[in-house]
Amino acid sequence: MSELARGPAVVLLSGGLDSATVLAMARADGYACHALSIDYGQRHGAELLAAARVAAAGGAASHRTVSVNLDAIGGSALTDVSIDVPSAPSAGIPVTYVPARNTVFLAIGLGYAEVLAASAIFVGVNAVDYSGYPDCRPAFIDAFQALAAVATKAGVEGKAPRIEAPLLHLSKADIVRRGQALGVDYGLTVSCYNADPHGRACGQCDACRLRADGFRAADVADPTVYFPA
Repeated sequence: MSELARGPAVVLLSGGLDSATVLAMARADGYACHALSIDYGQRHGAELLAAARVAAAGGAASHRTVSVNLDAIGGSALTDVSIDVPSAPSAGIPVTYVPARNTVFLAIGLGYAEVLAASAIFVGVNAVDYSGYPDCRPAFIDAFQALAAVATKAGVEGKAPRIEAPLLHLSKADIVRRGQALGVDYGLTVSCYNADPHGRACGQCDACRLRADGFRAADVADPTVYFPA
């Protein structure tokens, strides 16, 4: 399908592996992709620099960053530097869960979609190889889709944007393979929760583990750069 054939779409772009793949998938589907990144006070701010790189390399029609400052309420190792990022998997929902993060992100994306008259909002949530976050499950996506239908002018007029989560049921290896087939340069991305200012990864956190396992299972060379031990 040719570029722009399906009109504008909002793509939530964190700068990580998953969202970079989603941007490539949305473009391949013929959308003019308006990338939206959120500066929420995350400790791994290098991902925002990665998002800018990915948007430029991935052919986004535009890219903007909105600040929310979820660090003002804390409650997560990603927004409160006094809480250590775990170096091993934990039972239950981990401390890297950011309260209401995807709800906030999609709400901002929903507003932006109305401004653009976009027919879709793409988000890179995944319910297979993930950390157990409640806002990465199919039930959450379904619930937000219902919200979009009643909470917006577009929804009341019967034109609520669709919440597209194309990675929802894919393994991390499948995501890597899909991105590779679409030409995604994963060397531009940052996934690590403890990434240093240069975007180098710790190799110990859950995000690093899932990413490394995905490349290994996909039998694809991993371009991740790690900082010295």
